[in-house]
Amino acid sequence: MTDFVLRALAAGLLIATVSGLLGSFVVWRRMSYFGDTLAHSSLLGIALGILLDINLQLAVVVSAMLFAGMLLLLQRNKTIATDTLLGILSHSTLAFGLLILALSDTVQVNLSGYLFGDLLTVNTTDILWILACSVLTAVVLLKFWNGFLCITVHEELARVEGVAVERLKALLVMLIALLIAVSMKIVGVLLITALLIIPPAAARKLAHTPEQMALGASLIGCFSVSGGLLMSWEWDTPAGPSVVVTACVMFLLLTLVQSVRGERVQ
Repeated sequence: MTDFVLRALAAGLLIATVSGLLGSFVVWRRMSYFGDTLAHSSLLGIALGILLDINLQLAVVVSAMLFAGMLLLLQRNKTIATDTLLGILSHSTLAFGLLILALSDTVQVNLSGYLFGDLLTVNTTDILWILACSVLTAVVLLKFWNGFLCITVHEELARVEGVAVERLKALLVMLIALLIAVSMKIVGVLLITALLIIPPAAARKLAHTPEQMALGASLIGCFSVSGGLLMSWEWDTPAGPSVVVTACVMFLLLTLVQSVRGERVQ
């Protein structure tokens, strides 16, 4: 097996493990559209990185974090519905990013790689970025796990008990932005939210506790990455979409299993 496949597998498994933990909160708090908006803003970060001639991975991380902070501030404006605000920013940032890239005559960019991912082009530097951000995200999640659960289960009760709700919400959003930024090269702008949502949604079918669901989501994500890479290797399919398709098939199979079990119990 060649080195580039091993690098792809290592990067994919790191992202899948952390996205299972973090994606569980995305599913519980119904933040999928929020993730889409941050993913689309990442392409603008790529465009600005090229325009300003700075490290692209750093540009994506910084732009995702800045847009996450902007979203948190704009959400306080109650005159605009949250879904409307997210829709405006999601499509606007994607359009601005594509426009800047189209007008850049000096650099030719593989838009397909950024939109749909290019897992097989992951290099050692990418793995170091992914490793550092994955470890940071996992450590913060484990440290504040109970607090995140509290504000997810009952936000008002958490406020009454003195939990720093706004700070934890902001921290959770920043973690999502960080994970999306480093995952963009793996599954792409248009598919990254799927990796955050589908494995937790699949694990939810069989889990009885939040911890079981988060662990199950990580395992399903790892299996999806491995299966997607195998599909890409055998049939020469795009790696990013292959990972998402594998996750989707697992979700459908687990849904079917749950339905059959439900019918037998009745």
